[in-house]
Amino acid sequence: MSTAGFNSQNGTGQSYTNGPSQNPVAPHQFPGVGYGATPQPTFNPMQGKAAPPPGPPGPYPACSYQPGAPFASYPPPSGQSVLTRPMIGGPPSHTPPQSASPGPRPPPAQATPPPAVSSSSYYTNPQQPPAWQYNTAPPPMGAPTSISTPPRGPAPPHVNPTSSSTGSSSPAYSHAAPPPHASHGVTQPPGPGMQRTPLHGYPPPGSAPPSMTPMATHAYQPNRAPYGPPPTGPLPPLNPAPPPMGPPMAHATPHPPRAEDTGPQAPGGSNHVDNRTGGPPQPGPHGRPLGGHYPSLPPGYQNAAPPPAAMQPYSQAPQPYQQPLGGPGPAQLSPSLAAMSLQSRTPEALRVVNLLQERNLLPPSPTPPPTPCLQQDLQKINCNPEVFRSTLTSIPQTQSLLNKAKMPLGLLLHPFKDLSQLPVVTSSTIVRCRSCRTYINPFVSFLDQRRWKCNLCYRVNDVPEEFMYNPVSRSYGEPHKRPEVQNATIEFIAPSEYMLRPPQPAVYLFILDVSHNAVETGYLSVFCQSLLDNINALPGDSRTKIGFVTFDSTIHFYNLQEGLSQPQMLIVSDIDDIFLPTPDSLLVNLNECKELVQDLLKSLPTLFQKTMETQSALGSALQAAYKLLLPTGGRMSVFQTQLPNLGVGALQSREDPNQRASAKDIQHLSPATDFYKKLALDCSGQQVAVDLFLLSSQYCDLASLGCISRYSAGSVYYYPSYHHQHNPAQVECFQKDLKRYLTRKIGFEAVMRIRCSKGMSIHTFHGNFFVRSTDLLSLPNVNPDAGFAVQMSIEENLDDMQIVSFQAALLYTSSKGERRIRVHTLCLPVVNSLSDIFAGADVQAITGLLACMAVDRSATASLSDARDAMTNAAIDSLTSYRQSVLSIQQPGLLAPACLRLFPLFILALLKQKAFRTGTSTRLDERLFAMCQLKYQPLVYSMLMIHPALYRVDDLSDEGALNINERTVPQPHVLQLSVEKLSREAAFLMDAGTVMYLWVGRSCHPGFLTQVLGVPSYAAVPDNLYVLPELDTAESQRTRAFIGWLRDQRPFFPPLHVIRDESQLKPTFMQNMIEDRTESALSYYEFLLHLQQQISK
Repeated sequence: MSTAGFNSQNGTGQSYTNGPSQNPVAPHQFPGVGYGATPQPTFNPMQGKAAPPPGPPGPYPACSYQPGAPFASYPPPSGQSVLTRPMIGGPPSHTPPQSASPGPRPPPAQATPPPAVSSSSYYTNPQQPPAWQYNTAPPPMGAPTSISTPPRGPAPPHVNPTSSSTGSSSPAYSHAAPPPHASHGVTQPPGPGMQRTPLHGYPPPGSAPPSMTPMATHAYQPNRAPYGPPPTGPLPPLNPAPPPMGPPMAHATPHPPRAEDTGPQAPGGSNHVDNRTGGPPQPGPHGRPLGGHYPSLPPGYQNAAPPPAAMQPYSQAPQPYQQPLGGPGPAQLSPSLAAMSLQSRTPEALRVVNLLQERNLLPPSPTPPPTPCLQQDLQKINCNPEVFRSTLTSIPQTQSLLNKAKMPLGLLLHPFKDLSQLPVVTSSTIVRCRSCRTYINPFVSFLDQRRWKCNLCYRVNDVPEEFMYNPVSRSYGEPHKRPEVQNATIEFIAPSEYMLRPPQPAVYLFILDVSHNAVETGYLSVFCQSLLDNINALPGDSRTKIGFVTFDSTIHFYNLQEGLSQPQMLIVSDIDDIFLPTPDSLLVNLNECKELVQDLLKSLPTLFQKTMETQSALGSALQAAYKLLLPTGGRMSVFQTQLPNLGVGALQSREDPNQRASAKDIQHLSPATDFYKKLALDCSGQQVAVDLFLLSSQYCDLASLGCISRYSAGSVYYYPSYHHQHNPAQVECFQKDLKRYLTRKIGFEAVMRIRCSKGMSIHTFHGNFFVRSTDLLSLPNVNPDAGFAVQMSIEENLDDMQIVSFQAALLYTSSKGERRIRVHTLCLPVVNSLSDIFAGADVQAITGLLACMAVDRSATASLSDARDAMTNAAIDSLTSYRQSVLSIQQPGLLAPACLRLFPLFILALLKQKAFRTGTSTRLDERLFAMCQLKYQPLVYSMLMIHPALYRVDDLSDEGALNINERTVPQPHVLQLSVEKLSREAAFLMDAGTVMYLWVGRSCHPGFLTQVLGVPSYAAVPDNLYVLPELDTAESQRTRAFIGWLRDQRPFFPPLHVIRDESQLKPTFMQNMIEDRTESALSYYEFLLHLQQQISK
């Protein structure tokens, strides 16, 4: 597969990689073989398909497929003509018989047969349908490249990389032949040598038919008591550790602590994306021009009872975990976990659900993440899933078992999230494992008062003398009660050993487009006023620096040196050879020159008010800003309103408006030039991050411009059709986002390393960053709104382990100049049966990881490839469940309760702005949606994928929350279908980045007058985006609920009140995921397609 757009050379000939990026591997490594792991057979997505089962009883004979003609038809009622359409991607082998669905079915509108072959089908290549090999490192494409030297520029304040470049990374990333001084496996065998006990007591497949009715749940209840009799008396003491084998490394003189191993240990590798395909031909659904009616459904599908209540949410107040000396740590948990062996009843997560018969599957309230089945004391202190979350909360014992489950294994992180409670430790000694450099955490084992065993590599380490004192209780001799061992998330203030130079100051440089187009939008006055209002709230200290650069066809610098009576503008017109006119006075100390900065902000909007300059030399302005920040590093904020068309980095329009609604592959999802990527990599080497604000109604080639932020760990903000008069909702959104952006917490010159237990490895990263080595991300800036994802694989069998752990360590400089380390540790159980793996599946995390993978596949292969792979993900997992977990084959589309929403979320992704076809979508808006899916934390991106729909005209205080003396109603979440709407009601749709309040034509007059402040439906304004503050109970409830939803995210979603005649109504209706559109299947039709593929 071509990797154009990802592999480009830096200006110095260094090869850089970025997410998605794989570990460099030896040239002779074979596909599917991990580093030093034995080759595991990779699964064939369509291998071993079961024979089509007999048709289900009752009203579903259409689910049984018999060989027939090469065209499939959705049969109409008798008396109507049969509409035929080409089967997806090629001649099918089955066709459904006539439906016995009761009741007439509305005839499709303008249903003309499309051509027999269409490129918008799910499977464009019937011979090799795309399918991800989720959990194995992709093979290198050609000889692996490496970074010969670290990025140019000042080194971040880390320890000397030469002292830690060998034998210091986590053993999970070592090659087949570890270096002689590698310490894992020297002191002690990995894990306790004991007989495994099953984590769950689920009956093995084939032993008994699974229950089809909900039964008492015995798993995934965070607050339940342990199974079996409660232990009495003191905990059993541990057996003494065996004597060390080999040199006494655990007791050697400790070498100086090193930071997050910031030197390029295993410099970058190839960054191609896994493109394996396999399996026989797979036909799939095809977009067809049918009407928007929801198909008539059998009564059993319409009136199914809702599912049982969701599991209890995660408790955010961890309780201290008292680990007595000599007590069982996670590495010796067999007796404790044996007591948790479940009875042979099916837990709620594995309750069998027939998706074709149970329609009301959407829980009435947001679904909390599943709780790992750990010992209760461990679970209380496990990492908050909002910060650290795994797609599988039960880790398979082997890679082959993971392949058999056909589900992706990965982690989703929100490492710099704003936290209400964060323990901060100041200590001259930060205790870390001498072998893998893991930070001490709640899941290590204390062998006695003086020794602890690492939970990642099992190395036995000494407890430093200083660690014997507990600063919280002011007691001595209880190291297991220190904060580091009581909290899964903790922050250290790093000592001087963790820096090579003084921490950099907070430096903010603003690059502003002042061309005629920019002045017309009116953004400049909004920006200047926002910065004036928040200038005292900028994060920083007495060293904070600030500077400004404006540009059109020339570059304008501003001398703000102390002592001047007013700012001086310095113009550089030679954009081909940019230089700094007065390097020492363009970035100034904010405290010393605040009055000059304020004068400049007041005069900027009028300074270019009458400009007629239409050209944009963005590339030259970025080069100038880069030179300005070269000595210090910092944050570059770029505001752009048009396509750059002058000088270096000039771009040409690549969008064809006539192809926006094309059902074929979407073109130009990759950059047109590597100029912006190269500049971003240079910026990353100098600890500079670039944030891009795009405010334009025209095409700006976000595919190319976005690289400047993606590879420098920046952010992208996009405001289509921004205008200060014509689009007030966008102006309000820009103002709120800008305030958050200017005042939120920020970390400079950061690096993040993710470690995992021995036997596991990381092979792909997703997010905005530069990959410095196999497990180290370079983040010139880190902000609390950024999310990351990683894909994992199992290199060695985890037979001897009861649990595995993952640790993310973020080393950064605070805006106050402190060097800090934030550490998150996650603990998960290891299981050896497929039923346990499926029981621990986190459907939202799986969906989020698949979305990241699909974005990469779209750029490196094609959009249709990504769509096919997402569909195959649902087919593969449900096929594995049916063939390997269910003991008795039954008709219908069967799924475990924990995955009952998986097909719905996959369909939602296929209809999401980033991946949809056949619907008019601007190229920049599509690219921005892809940026958001990769960059946003999971909790926010899930609303973009599957919005939440609420009825709000009948809000009441029943079940309401009381937050800060404000009553917040809690209406139920509704299915995204037009049939849930009513002309007599009003509905709020929360789509993450935007909200819609849809008012029915016959809406109750009380809601109109008491909430919207209008006498009738006809009086509702077309562009209403702010609810009036009325002194009525209904108004207070509605505004409180919308405000509560907004407060849960860091960005500001604008609100649009829409009627049937509104221009935004089609956008609202496109989010009705369960309904058929002219180019996409309904949810029920999609389920039928999945069943057809699974039944082959």
